[in-house]
Parts: sequence; C-alpha cells; structure tokens
Amino acid sequence: MLSKLTTALAVLIGALVLAACGGDDSGGLESGTEDAADVETAQGGDPSGELTISNWPLYIDKQTIPNFEKETGVTTKYIEDINDNTEFFGKLRPQLSQGESGGRSIIVPTDWMAAKMYDLGYIQNLDKSAIPNVTENLIPSLQSPSFDPERNYTVPWQSGMTGIIVRKDLAPDITSINDLFDPKYKGKVTMLSEMRDTVPLVMKADGVDPANATDEDWLAAIDKIQEAADSGQLRDFTGNDYADDLTRGDVVAAIGWSGDAVQLQADNPNIEWRMPDEGCMLWTDNMEIPVGAPNTAAALAFMNYVYDPEVAADITEYVQYISPVDGVKEILVDRDPKIANNQLIFPDEKFTEDCTIQVSPEDEQAVDEAFESVLTG
Repeated sequence: MLSKLTTALAVLIGALVLAACGGDDSGGLESGTEDAADVETAQGGDPSGELTISNWPLYIDKQTIPNFEKETGVTTKYIEDINDNTEFFGKLRPQLSQGESGGRSIIVPTDWMAAKMYDLGYIQNLDKSAIPNVTENLIPSLQSPSFDPERNYTVPWQSGMTGIIVRKDLAPDITSINDLFDPKYKGKVTMLSEMRDTVPLVMKADGVDPANATDEDWLAAIDKIQEAADSGQLRDFTGNDYADDLTRGDVVAAIGWSGDAVQLQADNPNIEWRMPDEGCMLWTDNMEIPVGAPNTAAALAFMNYVYDPEVAADITEYVQYISPVDGVKEILVDRDPKIANNQLIFPDEKFTEDCTIQVSPEDEQAVDEAFESVLTG
C-alpha cells in the first residue's frame, strides 16, 4: 500500500542522498565509521526487568507505556529529556565514551545525529529477528535511507515538518521566515537551537536552496541570525520549550515542529502551524540502542510493540506527527477522519513540494561553531 504519506516521505528519503553527500560530517567529533563486523549487536529474547527510554517531550500517548508493561511485564521508565540533539548528545557523550548508556536502553535522536553517534561507535546494531513488526510494517519510503540503508541500527519513531508556529490572534500576517525579522515583533520571536532546522529555513527565505548551499551561504544566514539576536529581535533559541511562551502570548511566532502545534492548538485555537512561504524542513527521529544498554531484549520488544499498526495509531492520534508505520492512516480514517485528513499528519506530495530534508554544510565543524557562538553569545 502506497498512501499519500508514503508519497510525501519519498521526497524526504530521496533528499537524504544529497544530505549524505555533504562532505565531512564529523561536526568536530571524532571521525571513523565503524566496520559493521565490529559493531555489537543488541540481542533480543524474552523481555523482562526494567527498561529506560529517553525521548522528546509530547511524543507519546498516555496508554502505550502502561499497555506495553501489562503485555510484557517490563517496568518502563520513560524520560522526556531530549530537547535538542546537540545538547542531549553532550550530556550523554561522557558515558557513551566509556561504554555506558546512563541506564538507557533506547534513545531517539534525529537522523543526522543518529548516524553520527553510530559512526562514533556509540550505537549497537539491531537483532532484526526480534522486531518482525518493523520489517513488515515500516513504510517503503523509510526503509532504505542513505545513512542506514539496511536499517541496521535505526528504527524510525516519527517524522515531521519544521515551519512557523504562530499566535494568529497576535501575529496574523506572519507567513514567511523573513517576517520573523520584522521590527514590530521585536522580542516576541524565537528560533530553534537545532541548526539544521533554523539556518536552512533562513537560507530558503533568502532564495538559497539548502541542498546546494555553500559554506558561505550557511555563514551568511548565521550572520543574519546573529544580528537579529544582538538587536533583541529574537527572544530566545529553544527546543520544545517554546510551548509555554506561545501559550502565554509572550512569543507570537516561533520556528517550531508541526506535531507540537497540533497538540497546542487543542488547548488554544489561536496557535497554528504554518507552512512558510518558502517551504518547510523535513526530518525523522529514530529509536536506537546505545552501547552499554542494560536491557536490549526489552528495548527490541518495545520497538516491535510500537510497530503494531493499532498501537502506532494510538501514538499518532495523540502526538499528531507523521507515523512511519504502514496501515495507520487506514485505521484513523475509521477512528478519527479529522486526523486522517490532516495535512500535518498525512501530508500529500503537493503540500510538501517546497520542503527540504535536513542537510549539513560541507565544513560542518566551522558552521556548527559559528552557530554555537550565536546560541552562547
């Protein structure tokens, strides 16, 4: 079955090839991709004991964890402690470098960080015999990304779009990323601390295709962001924590993620995610099992469990992001047609035609450092 979602995500996966060709992707980290033969494989088995999962906020429904515990007997600690890929990696890296995971058996970084952590030897391959639901139900367009073409070490959790979240009662005219630089919104605008979301969107607004951007293009966009930060135009750089400021009205517009906006809108109808005039950024977050994971059997059992289409539909109904599991839309057509027909959850090809997959600059270390200086300045 090839749904509209599958068609739309084909654009994302095709663009991953371009992202993989961005030159040195070390970002200042140690280089040296692991030989597959040298990578430890996380083993399956009868799940038991305790499982700790690190994920992003607002990213799972209220019943999946209790239902998983009831079905498997695994006591599950679900931590919402990923707010930014680089920040989370910096926190976990000292333990990973010692072959420890801080007790975590599943982490959920975005695709570029997922690949980087694997290249550093911090991630295990997966015992695919333990995750038959993934093999059977992963949508075709996500089965062979360029950074992990055989899905040896990643299982997609959710995909989404990065654009503008607007308080339409306070800033009804914002439709472009360039509108965030309008002086009338000084001090009431935030951008993401995720460089691969924020900087490419600024480039797109200035007519630069991120897939073909030079390092000079990246640095010019960062200079523009720096000037806005120095002038007080930008209130802050955030992860998911833009939600409270939007709800209070302290922020009228934020570069933000599609699913967050759908959830926030349920409580405040004046909050709306908007496709920027220039198009959005597309991304996928992936489950991985880190080195030193204390319970790989339970981790694999969880991955397999959430790839049951009925379970995945429960998650989609709550988180409002793009599911990687085949059959979810068909379930939601019957259960909640409003969700099944929402372009933010099941986007068609036309809706995402101007969108771009997250990419990296050729000299990633230099550009990362330049952007980090904006964040810390």
